[in-house]
Amino acid sequence: MDNTKKKLRAIINGQSALKGELIKRIDKVDRKVDQLDSKIGKVEKNLTVRIDKLGKQLAYLEDDAPTREEHDKLEGRVNVLEQRTASA
Repeated sequence: MDNTKKKLRAIINGQSALKGELIKRIDKVDRKVDQLDSKIGKVEKNLTVRIDKLGKQLAYLEDDAPTREEHDKLEGRVNVLEQRTASA
């Protein structure tokens, strides 16, 4: 019986050691995942800010650009001025 207890104790100790090692590794993986989450959050924030800036720049550019109607009117005014200067 004493031999059986020793073998059982050795098995239990081995399982306990294995469990402790697995818990340590799982904790390391959890820390790495948390670090990745924070890095992904920073990248997402930076991309959002950058996309917002590009959107604002595009909106300002669109506001400054003449419309088709304005362009056509301007072309007509230029033609009138060319005719005046040519006749003068």
